[in-house]
Amino acid sequence: MLFGAPLAVMVLGSLQRPLQPPPDGLALWPDPPSWSNYRDVGAFLPWGRLLLNSALVALVAVPVTVVVASLAGFAIVTARGRMRRLLVGVALLMAFVPAAALWVPRVVVLRELGLTDRTLSVAVLSLAGTTPFYVLLFALAFAQVPRSVLEAAELEGLSPYAVWRRVALPLARPAVGAVAALAFVHYWSTFMDPLTLVASPQRWPLALGLRGLSEMEAALYPIFLTGAVIATAPAVLAFLVAQRAFFSAAEGRS
Repeated sequence: MLFGAPLAVMVLGSLQRPLQPPPDGLALWPDPPSWSNYRDVGAFLPWGRLLLNSALVALVAVPVTVVVASLAGFAIVTARGRMRRLLVGVALLMAFVPAAALWVPRVVVLRELGLTDRTLSVAVLSLAGTTPFYVLLFALAFAQVPRSVLEAAELEGLSPYAVWRRVALPLARPAVGAVAALAFVHYWSTFMDPLTLVASPQRWPLALGLRGLSEMEAALYPIFLTGAVIATAPAVLAFLVAQRAFFSAAEGRS
């Protein structure tokens, strides 16, 4: 209910007629609905380019995030003794670092490497696994795999990489789906990352480009809500498609 109510208000608001006063109270149902808003919104923003930029970022960042985070999680599970505790402690410590504290150092490092103001600048962040939470989620999933299974694979002569790819990762499919869905939502909707890393409007993703609609006059609020629906729909769809994997991973099943 708490999740669906704002979405319902946004969708219904996108069907209101522009240049009309907002509805009173809970009278949100448009009469008649203005479906033309979804056609007219194209006159305010270059939707094709914005959608393409966001799709490129997600297409690169999501698989890289899954690979890097799962490798890090597998390293935690296969480490022993103090090293394992140290790796878990580092991951937990990094998880508590505020994201805002990393904005300036991140911009400085990527600028020195010549990786700012590019369409895929935001996707570069996936090389660090995006967030320690994904690493810990994979570590929990891999911890459910019996150690005897991993040891048997090693006795058959498989390298650590082969054990991760051919044994551990297939048994952690729910975690893979959960992290992929969460990473897609993150990279599709992130605003501050492209704001700090991408200066050229032609390279902006959809979430940042949507800011242009917020500068319109208040009477055109249905157009802004129409843009918000278009920007939100892929993220909601990704969650609905992957919700079984998400909840399975949350329950620790593999």
